[in-house]
Amino acid sequence: MAVEIKLDEMLRNRGMTSKQLCEKVGITEANMSVLRSGKAKGLRLSTLNRICYFLQCQPGDLLAFDGHLEEDDHEE
Repeated sequence: MAVEIKLDEMLRNRGMTSKQLCEKVGITEANMSVLRSGKAKGLRLSTLNRICYFLQCQPGDLLAFDGHLEEDDHEE
């Protein structure tokens, strides 16, 4: 994926478990797992807002762009 989600790294740095963050953010552990695995196709800004609030970080701390265009099924 062209955009990497560095959630595991941030959780480790904050001494928080994924389950604890799920409870605070209000998302299921299954959805958190999809985010952590990098298989998510999208992320609501409201969810990103809550993750950043509870981890006390910026969106750029959680997201990294690898410099490549990810090809999908959409034509432009």
